[in-house]
Amino acid sequence: MKRFLILGVVGAAALAVGIAIAVAATGGTDNASKSSAVTVSVKRIGSAGKVLVDSKGRALYRSDQERRGMVLCTGACLSFWQPLTVSGTPKGKSLPGKLGVVKRPDGRRQVTYDGRLLYSFKLDAPGKVTGDGFKDAFGGQKFTWHVAHPTAVKSSSGSSGGDGDRYPGY
Repeated sequence: MKRFLILGVVGAAALAVGIAIAVAATGGTDNASKSSAVTVSVKRIGSAGKVLVDSKGRALYRSDQERRGMVLCTGACLSFWQPLTVSGTPKGKSLPGKLGVVKRPDGRRQVTYDGRLLYSFKLDAPGKVTGDGFKDAFGGQKFTWHVAHPTAVKSSSGSSGGDGDRYPGY
């Protein structure tokens, strides 16, 4: 009986060491890999054209109502719209605009592009844009969401009204 117990403990220790080695070989935890990876880049997605995407290839959005770093999407809004957050400095690839950060009410640091807060849409898959022009309301606050385009890039999806037709940025 003691022999099986000793073999079990040795096996568990070997497994723990193997997992630690595998984590170290892949760059560590999710947070560590995010701090050194590109936070935002540009990708062509179907009829939406060139859009900003996160490190997983998901389209990024901004709301018409949030301007100059004012965070309005909180509480239930976060069940559909997920803020793009970082622990360090956001990194961009092939971006004509400027990345920045804004401190959210919960203390997290949300990425901005040319001053506009960036979110992913929970119902999107990588390489899909399904939330463009989406309108919703949470806690009495109404939102209109648009896919974020790189500065000075025209929309290829035709007229949608509002800032999306003029750019720069959106």
